[in-house]
Amino acid sequence: MAPPQVTARNDPRQYDLLAGEWWRPGGLFELLHWLAVARAALIPPAPRAGALLVDVGCGAGLLAPHLRDRGYRHVGLDLTASALVRARAQGVVPVRADAARLPLPDGIADVVVAGELLEHVPDLPATVAELCRVLRPGGLLVLDTLNDTLLSRLVTITVAEFLVPRARGIHDARFYVDPARLTALCARHGVRLRIRGTRPGLTALTGWLLGRPVPEHARRMRPTRSTAVAYQGLGLKQW
Repeated sequence: MAPPQVTARNDPRQYDLLAGEWWRPGGLFELLHWLAVARAALIPPAPRAGALLVDVGCGAGLLAPHLRDRGYRHVGLDLTASALVRARAQGVVPVRADAARLPLPDGIADVVVAGELLEHVPDLPATVAELCRVLRPGGLLVLDTLNDTLLSRLVTITVAEFLVPRARGIHDARFYVDPARLTALCARHGVRLRIRGTRPGLTALTGWLLGRPVPEHARRMRPTRSTAVAYQGLGLKQW
């Protein structure tokens, strides 16, 4: 039976209603798994014993399987309690928290990850400030998000919600993130951010939309020069 509808766009309660989709093969959150693989590719092995990776907006811990051999203590923060239960099962230390008010000391993290988070936060400056605050000097900020463009809205809302009705309301384009603005916000807090575009393979994407099995080697995002829809960011904290 389909879950009850949440009328407000970007309502976090949707993730409780869709909790069974996080780890369902070929499910609604399939592309989030592909993004997790791409995100993990940007994260180097831990620089020291006990290095801390703070995964903000961790969801159900989709990043965790790709980091188990990297040597980090993996702490995941999210608003959705049902997602954190699943993240714990993946070996993540779960913390329920708002991304704009992280309950962590300054400079505690060697790596801060914000995957598919920033396009959901109502207060982008406060969230970026927190991501940078908890990152130590010399640490890495790794992120991916959706661009504030007409093409991005067309692809991720108009087309996606038509083809995948259960995705309706997950995104609100008012919160989509202009990369120049994001780069400037990071720089304000000592993080030099570099960005590049990312997209799924078209054959794999079509297969998923049609409900067909997608080969494991194809379940990934590809780097692209265009940041018009989705992009990754890699930042180094300089001070």
